[in-house]
Amino acid sequence: MNSAAVLCRDGEVLWRHVGVASLTMRKLDPAFIGRHLARVGAKALASVGAYQVEGEGIQLFEKIEGDYFTIVGLPLLPVLKELRALGAIDG
Repeated sequence: MNSAAVLCRDGEVLWRHVGVASLTMRKLDPAFIGRHLARVGAKALASVGAYQVEGEGIQLFEKIEGDYFTIVGLPLLPVLKELRALGAIDG
């Protein structure tokens, strides 16, 4: 899984970053999947990948490698580091 961010000013790219993370699902049986979907309901359809690792969906995985924020959609820590370096936020 990849998640990228770019910082620009006046149309010029100042910085870019691609975060990489890996998720390994555990072996799931159809009965568990049915129970899981019954618990999360329509929320399963409201997120990219439908797994919602930030909530009950964490139970779907046996291993996660990489940055949590990359998994949920934005490599936040590198973005914040660069914003501090640029003086755009308090550091």
